[in-house]
Amino acid sequence: MKNQKLELTWIGKDKRPKLEARILLEDAAKSYHAPTRSEQAIFDNRLIFGDNLLALKALEQEFAGRVKCVFIDPPYNTGSAFAHYDDGLEHSIWLALMRDCLELIKRLLADDGSLWITIDDNEVHYLKVLCDEVFGRGNFVANVVWQKRTSPDNRLRLGNAHDHILVYGKQPLIHQKFNQLEIGEARKKDFKNPDNDPRGAWASTDFTGMTGHATASQFYKITAPNGKKHPPPEGRCWAISELTFEKLLQENRVWFGKDGNSRSRLKRFLSEMEGQNAWFWWGNDEVAHNQEAKKEINALFGAKNPFDTPKPERLMKRILELATNPGDLVLDSFAGSGTTGAVAHKMGRCWIMVELGEHCYTHIIPRLHKVIDGTDQGGISKVVNW
Repeated sequence: MKNQKLELTWIGKDKRPKLEARILLEDAAKSYHAPTRSEQAIFDNRLIFGDNLLALKALEQEFAGRVKCVFIDPPYNTGSAFAHYDDGLEHSIWLALMRDCLELIKRLLADDGSLWITIDDNEVHYLKVLCDEVFGRGNFVANVVWQKRTSPDNRLRLGNAHDHILVYGKQPLIHQKFNQLEIGEARKKDFKNPDNDPRGAWASTDFTGMTGHATASQFYKITAPNGKKHPPPEGRCWAISELTFEKLLQENRVWFGKDGNSRSRLKRFLSEMEGQNAWFWWGNDEVAHNQEAKKEINALFGAKNPFDTPKPERLMKRILELATNPGDLVLDSFAGSGTTGAVAHKMGRCWIMVELGEHCYTHIIPRLHKVIDGTDQGGISKVVNW
């Protein structure tokens, strides 16, 4: 097995479609903009009605290396009957279609761009290996777990409550380029000011580390105000040198507890924080759930014209907050009900969406009209002052 390259195999893997370059034609009758336009307005957003692979190939000449974030919500291949998608493709066909799609997406991504794919347990492990093959294992960033339900499924003794969001970069260490999130109200409640520090509210943080690469300078004892000496906890070391600790102590950035006897912790001031880091667990209290997504769609189109598997706007907002900045280009080649374009538009990002289903006309176009006109006040509209 040494130096042997492992790949995912399936029936017909060597068969590839011949994708000839196509020309994108504007349907001027369907192009749309707000009645009043500002000088800062962007008019290069595109909604493409057509086949996924052909559309991605057509975009390659103009947009190769320019897309900052790709989000796709492909058919989950569950075998279920969906009104808007054939979600029961035979496994090998599904893998071949995803492979061809991923290769085109990789060419469209900017060097600092990232790909986000929502998927469930049915295909996530195969998709992970496939993405490793196309993007390289070193470019895997995260498997974000999104809590899509609010309660267990009573029909099952062990019910599914989450979807996966696989995240890849075009280059390694893409996580270093992600943005921090705005500090939420729940997080702000963790900051207090028990010692009336003039710098305002703060939270104490641990500053111990693993001992694997520690030096002797990280095993000093710290003397608390009452004279008690504290070594690092057993099996741990101090994460900073003694010299650095003494400097922080002089700046009143060390906390020994109300009685001055506890093991020291560092004070982190809310006023000095630019944001907070995200992690791989996204609860539905932060980024919404399936029920909220369906309510958003029903508010736009009515319950008689639903979309089976929409994603909530708060989920897409989280992804774009981390992966993009205003003016960046976002691509979604499985546009569905148009959530990606709607949220990107409200957040000041440029967007391209591709959709072949009839809901391109029944859902996406009417939805984007409402966003552009400002009559869509659901989803994230009020949060971002749209």
